[in-house]
Amino acid sequence: MALVAVGGYGREELAPYSDLDVLLVHDADVQTGDWAGQIWYPLWDSGQKIDHAVRSLPEVLEQADADLKVALGLLDIRHLAGDPNLTLRLRTAILAEWRRSAKQRLPELRELVRDRGRLLGEIAHVSVPDIKEATGGLRDATVLKALSATWLVDVPHGELEAGRQALLDVRDVVHQVAGRGSDRIVPEFWADMAPLLELSDAAAVQLHVRSLGRRLTHLSRLTWRRADAVLRRPARSAASRKPQLTSLGDGLAVAYEEIVLDRDARPGSDPFLLLRAAAEAAERDLVLEPSTTARLIAEAPPIPVPWPAEARDLLVRLLAAGRGMLGVWETLDETGALQLLLPEWERVRLLPHASVVHRFTVDRHLVETCIEASALIRRVSRPDVLMIAALLHDIGKGQLTEHCVAGEPIAREIAHRLGFDARETELVAALVRWHLLLPETATTRDPEDPLTVGLVTERIKDREELELLAALTEADAKATSEKAWTSWRASLIRSLVRRASVELSEHLTFEETPRHSVVPESVRANPGSVAVTVSEHDDGSTITVMSTDRVGLLADAAALLALQRISIRAARIWTEDGVGCSEWQVARTGLDPHLLRERLEAIVEGRLNVSDRLRVVDADALAPIVVVHAEDSERATVIEVRAADRPGTVHLVCAALAELGLTVRSAHVDTLGPQAVDVFYVQEPRATALSPERAEGAAEAIRAALTPSV
Repeated sequence: MALVAVGGYGREELAPYSDLDVLLVHDADVQTGDWAGQIWYPLWDSGQKIDHAVRSLPEVLEQADADLKVALGLLDIRHLAGDPNLTLRLRTAILAEWRRSAKQRLPELRELVRDRGRLLGEIAHVSVPDIKEATGGLRDATVLKALSATWLVDVPHGELEAGRQALLDVRDVVHQVAGRGSDRIVPEFWADMAPLLELSDAAAVQLHVRSLGRRLTHLSRLTWRRADAVLRRPARSAASRKPQLTSLGDGLAVAYEEIVLDRDARPGSDPFLLLRAAAEAAERDLVLEPSTTARLIAEAPPIPVPWPAEARDLLVRLLAAGRGMLGVWETLDETGALQLLLPEWERVRLLPHASVVHRFTVDRHLVETCIEASALIRRVSRPDVLMIAALLHDIGKGQLTEHCVAGEPIAREIAHRLGFDARETELVAALVRWHLLLPETATTRDPEDPLTVGLVTERIKDREELELLAALTEADAKATSEKAWTSWRASLIRSLVRRASVELSEHLTFEETPRHSVVPESVRANPGSVAVTVSEHDDGSTITVMSTDRVGLLADAAALLALQRISIRAARIWTEDGVGCSEWQVARTGLDPHLLRERLEAIVEGRLNVSDRLRVVDADALAPIVVVHAEDSERATVIEVRAADRPGTVHLVCAALAELGLTVRSAHVDTLGPQAVDVFYVQEPRATALSPERAEGAAEAIRAALTPSV
């Protein structure tokens, strides 16, 4: 027989007031008698808290098989006294069974971890953290060691042990300060813990503890994502265990549900590769592999300042990716990438909110606001501005002055560095400055009083800014807590927005900019022929397409770019002396104009079937928003389309209009992060605006074309 230690005693990690968990194990043919009690009495008399049991070896194995928590505790058994061979046999049997049954037991363990997290929250955010049981605590560290023991996934051992040992030190101090076996840090403990941890004050202790919790939370999420991927992966032979790379192009690939560098990647020559990897991981809800991130930080050249449009669009795509952004942002934070991309983030990193209504620290609240705002981008004409404002709206917290006032110049400086023009920069700054205007006004003033609306219209310049502020307000409230966005509060704010919108009665107009180009003689001499030219610039190319103007020409040109998987950043389309001209700003370089012309001719002649290839099939995509602005032009009907940025959007819109016999007099196409905001000036063949009935029919046809097919 043998006396063994389990749990924290087995790991030799007792805190001052920990229990001693011991187990007396014996072979099945050994009969227990009164002598077992003779072992426990001296231990009881010692004053120590003892958690003990007597079991035969088969009984221990049966209990471990029946109870997951028992199995986890037995992974850390340590021999204390008696027959060491028996302890060795027990340890070997427990580990062998744990590895054999790991795939069957991990889902149950995953649910235990989730339940504990839902009940106790995260160490990094809750006001009274439990450093043992809360997410990011010592229990998670023990689970990570158990996951590593399955041999199914790897855990970064150095990071895990450093964080675990530091948390054990914190637990010792909590026991000392509390004078009992408590693992919860109540507010009055922080200051008393500072000298024992050799830290300056209570704030430094909070930052230290919450940083440890954040790091272990990140490791836990990353490891569980990898474990889940293993469980989904079909069994393979030993010969095929080499990682399988699925190339995404542009130097990136997917391996085991993680974004990694492709074999031909050249990180030293691409300053945007880190942002591209982060955006791809977030949009696909995959892991941004930490060592890949570290390599990109070390090798990739810095992003030029101000940021080019491609870099800014990648950042907006990351921010607007929804819930997939959270894990990617954590990786960027933990690897130090955020210090390079957004050095101002350190101002709010792990900063507690002064108000108890907030459920997260300031930095996590900003991320959650981005996640909430990502579902609202169809409501606004500038999703890129909305997402940057969501990321920065509380960037002034922690300053001596009121955070809205303090955050405005910081946001203005960041927006300028990100490459926004002067108007866009001021728009971001204004949203940060006034992001509390709507809730404060709606809930503290008489909504029927004209002066109430005046408080808003005196500070907000136009309806575009108002719609952005309304979306930011909703996202901010939802990210704060459930109580911050009740149906009552939402109705007050929406009513105020409607009234303010009436006051800001000038319409958002889409000006038609006259364009003039030299039309090739080949196009003038041969009606129906097409001309394609390509000019390259620093961060992409401009593709110009010209042909005799006709219904459907724009749809064909857009189909060409979609089939070539050429991402459209912006486009302008116009008619000049009977010739249809279109100019497309794209991210790609090295394009062959002759090849593009041949492909376009094949589309025009019907040799390439584009409708099936470009049909919308993403059932999870947000529904398109199609709005008719009949008052914005006297000669045409303006139709605004907000839809997911995907290949073929412009083609599908133009093809739907062509089916109705309508012509596009001019178009203004912009890709803003994950959303395309396209404005079309549509006319009847006789060059007149559409009737209300025809305009609504055109809008409905566009909605149908952009709605995912079943």
